[in-house]
Amino acid sequence: MTDETTIVPLLEPREGIPPVIDDAAGLARVVRAFAEGAGPVAVDAERASGYRYSGRAYLVQLRREGAGSALIDPIRCPDLSELDAALAGAEVVLHAASQDLPCLAELGFHPRELFDTELAGRLLGYERVGLGMMVENVLGFRLEKGHSAADWSTRPLPEDWLRYAALDVEVLVELRNALHKELADSGKLEWAREEFAWVLASKSPVPRSDPWRRTSGIHKVRSTRGLAVVRELWTLRDGLAREADLAPGRMLPDAAIVTAAVELPRTTKALTDITPFTGRSARRHLREWLAAITRARTLPDDQLPQPSTPGDGPPPANRWMDRDPVAARRLAAARAVVAALADEHHMPTENLLQPDAVRRLTWEPPPIVDDETVAARLRELGAREWQVGLTAHPVARALTRLETKGEI
Repeated sequence: MTDETTIVPLLEPREGIPPVIDDAAGLARVVRAFAEGAGPVAVDAERASGYRYSGRAYLVQLRREGAGSALIDPIRCPDLSELDAALAGAEVVLHAASQDLPCLAELGFHPRELFDTELAGRLLGYERVGLGMMVENVLGFRLEKGHSAADWSTRPLPEDWLRYAALDVEVLVELRNALHKELADSGKLEWAREEFAWVLASKSPVPRSDPWRRTSGIHKVRSTRGLAVVRELWTLRDGLAREADLAPGRMLPDAAIVTAAVELPRTTKALTDITPFTGRSARRHLREWLAAITRARTLPDDQLPQPSTPGDGPPPANRWMDRDPVAARRLAAARAVVAALADEHHMPTENLLQPDAVRRLTWEPPPIVDDETVAARLRELGAREWQVGLTAHPVARALTRLETKGEI
């Protein structure tokens, strides 16, 4: 942990703010320079979450020893496949890689070897793993983080935003080197390598069958007719937002959808009494919003959505004691084991073993519970070998102990 009195503000990139690369000739120069560089490549991407519908990158930052830093405008240079090929043998350093890998893949950039500084921090037990705090605690530099939530689709990008973006990769390789040493010293380096490989191999999650059910505040809607209004408004908003490339919440906030579902307005006047419907983006589509509500109000009963849809996994854990007290005791025993192991190895429980894997294992355990069957089930549920090696035996022992005591 760095002493607060020794922390140095990191205000300017070492070579100054690099020019934004926005044409083929400039990109070719970057490709050559980074191909000739040495060691790991620090990479970051800025999106416009909260402003745009898409998750695309609006700026890509790179840094490598011998090449310096580069800022690439992926709107003007949307194909980074040549850069990808030039760096095929290099380790790519990202912070919270799962957030940036999808938008980098859209540009044709696919790391083959990864070091994720956020994930390394979690495995090492750092309590705060944001990039700024990791750089501060590990390296003793303070980063300016004022533009992390900016609208990066803005053009031209302001100079202070570009400075912030360049600084995000300025010391990322140094952070990687320090964390690599900590992982090696603590015996966790191979664990980290398994985790990094798993992140690279992970596929995009399958879209939910009813994504509208994630509308914030939907619990306030008590009727199936109201749920139909949520479904109609959410679906309309999603299509309009996609077409306009606008974040859905900027088109119409979730709170407006929920209020309309509760109040079921029948006229434009009643609709505009719900304040968010008078916003500039929402007001353009008043007739469409009202038509969607009318469709929901007039649907036959057999076409109304059910209050909830069955999932493919166990019920929420807080219902287990009522639904299956035996499974609830198995879950409590397994959770206690995982929590103790996580504390012993100084990491969050969810990084030692995913909570969903623990729930699924204990809701439907193998017919015969022993080290081998528990290990096999954990592998099926996505646990990595290092996680299986640490948890399978103690979890199996805890579950068999319950059987021996006659508690299950």
